[in-house]
Amino acid sequence: QVHLVESGGALVQAGGSLRLSCAASGHTFSDYAMGWFRQAPGKEREFVAAISWSGATTLYADSVKGRFTISRDNAKSTVYLQMTSLKPEDTAVFYCATNGRWRLPPQAMSSAYDYWGQGTQVTVSS
Repeated sequence: QVHLVESGGALVQAGGSLRLSCAASGHTFSDYAMGWFRQAPGKEREFVAAISWSGATTLYADSVKGRFTISRDNAKSTVYLQMTSLKPEDTAVFYCATNGRWRLPPQAMSSAYDYWGQGTQVTVSS
């Protein structure tokens, strides 16, 4: 059973930075793409970023491009989301996700992911 645990969420001022982590277990981490999604109150869950199994390919939502960086450490079975220049509209619960499809390229659609973490709250104050 794949298990994902996010951490690093916090309250931060606008313009600040934060790094989220997601530790995975239960599968061969280095063979699967990973993604980050977020859900703000009253809104649908939306794609943030994704990274290929090797880390060579990344995808970003337009709203975070240039501010967020996704990376992974396969030796630690952990994916990261470095967030800079945070804005109040980045406030959301952030979720990491993966799937059971071997070396599938990174995807932006939530339907491409089979396993989800419990989420970590990021709050950006103005």
